[in-house]
Amino acid sequence: MDSKENSSNRFSVLMSVYAKENPQWMRQSLDSVFNQTLPPDEVILIEDGPLTPELHEVVSDYQKRHPELKVFPQKENRGLGTALNIGLQHCSYELVARMDTDDICKPNRFEREIAFMTSHPDIDICSSLIDEFEDNIQNIRSQRTLPELHKDILKYARRRCPVNHPTVVYKRSKVLKAGGYQSFPEDYILWINMILTGCKFYNLQESLLWFRFSYDVYRRRGGWKYAKDDIRAQWHFHKMGFTSFYEFLTNSAIRGIVRIVPNSLRVFTYKKILRKQND
Repeated sequence: MDSKENSSNRFSVLMSVYAKENPQWMRQSLDSVFNQTLPPDEVILIEDGPLTPELHEVVSDYQKRHPELKVFPQKENRGLGTALNIGLQHCSYELVARMDTDDICKPNRFEREIAFMTSHPDIDICSSLIDEFEDNIQNIRSQRTLPELHKDILKYARRRCPVNHPTVVYKRSKVLKAGGYQSFPEDYILWINMILTGCKFYNLQESLLWFRFSYDVYRRRGGWKYAKDDIRAQWHFHKMGFTSFYEFLTNSAIRGIVRIVPNSLRVFTYKKILRKQND
């Protein structure tokens, strides 16, 4: 291993793509990853099952232009959590930045996050605020805010997801020690396990990513299946000793109601109540 590989600011980007994703959105996402003020040392892309010809064309195009893009095709679609666990095994560096194939990094995202992580070795995972946009990044609909400091993040985590997964940078070893990604909700359960294993969290108080908003996103978050999955997850958090029985009841009730109300009301709840509005 050369001295460059020993450098503390080298990092991997971890991504996953599956057949139903939008090729044009994926191009925008990859462009934002490869046009950073601090470029990634490698980008690990897991193909979660067979892709469409259009998505294959995107992947092939970027492989030709960016040798740091390493692609690992999987024979079948097994879900995001499994794909990310596979990807973690292929990451060469301790610091890993997550990125989704339909979001857009702001140009200084990696520079800001990696600089923070390398200058704060006691922090095991950080994320940032995100701007939710509709159609194009000039049309910002809302901002997803989070508490900054670890003690406040711990309190917040008892009610809601404590980091913005599309913007996280974490230490690979700490994620593996916490058991990696598991069942729904893959990220939230991981963060709770990381908290319980003693990891320290931080949220940068600036937006470093444009998150694609659409009514389809909120439509997919609705229905009895998601409501039951939420209740199972909340019960799991309670059995882990992370939340009280009262918190299990109140969290399950609130989440269940949001899941089963009509889509228009669910959109209103997310946009007007759970987000900071920019309009």
